[in-house]
Amino acid sequence: MKCLALAFILAQALLALQLSASDAGTGASFAGPVGLQLYSLRAEFESAGVPATLDKVKGMGIKYVELAGTYKLPPEKFKAMLDERGLVAVSGHFPYARFKSDPAGVAAEAKALGLKYAGVAWVDHKDPVDEAWVHEVAPVFNAAGAALKKEGIIFFDHLHGYEFQPHGAGTIADLLITETDKDSVFFEMDVLWIIFPNQDPVKLLDTYGKRWVMMHLKDLKKGVPTGALTGHTDVKYNVVLGTGQVDWPAVLAASKKAGLAYYFIEDESPDSVTQIPLTLKYLEQVKF
Repeated sequence: MKCLALAFILAQALLALQLSASDAGTGASFAGPVGLQLYSLRAEFESAGVPATLDKVKGMGIKYVELAGTYKLPPEKFKAMLDERGLVAVSGHFPYARFKSDPAGVAAEAKALGLKYAGVAWVDHKDPVDEAWVHEVAPVFNAAGAALKKEGIIFFDHLHGYEFQPHGAGTIADLLITETDKDSVFFEMDVLWIIFPNQDPVKLLDTYGKRWVMMHLKDLKKGVPTGALTGHTDVKYNVVLGTGQVDWPAVLAASKKAGLAYYFIEDESPDSVTQIPLTLKYLEQVKF
């Protein structure tokens, strides 16, 4: 009996250890890996400083991060501060102008930060974007993809909603994806910026499969009108996952099928500090 009791205690202890070792934001259905786009805490970086804000990220149980700058710190210094806290910078956003003028320089900075992915969050443009815009942008993306690939880094574009202007049987986004190199140019899906212009994230995931490598987990407040192709909406409309307009079980099932490599919570709202932990809890419990 003592042996059975001891075995039971050891089994429970092992289970507790396995549970405590699991990554925040993952559960029985959603396996991640999930991280945080640090732009979500831009106000905290400005007010509390880099060390305190990175401590807050670590305190949320987050391991992986996506960068949107290094807050006036040299890349090596910023990476050292991440390393001290066990935070892993997987991806980073850089200005389109830098990719256009100096893709090799971006590749060097991304390498110094230890990034696997480096990409564009927004391309300057005049609305509405059209076929001529694609013919201007696609070569820049292809050159950037080739330059980063030489350094073992994957280039991506983060669609932002304005690319869904109608074109032929599809959209300008379809044209951009098909006119860029499938082996060196990939895409990051921001789910809010897919549903805001009335597009279907599941359909896009199914259509383009492995061209999608990452996802921004972002939900849109219920009742907010959709259909605009501006790429702009009030940041207050970013809400806790599962409380907005997105059908997350369907989206996450489709993204799993497509084989996305990483997921990053991006919450641009003024309440991001309180909303991010609730989003993590939702991801731990979501079923699909």
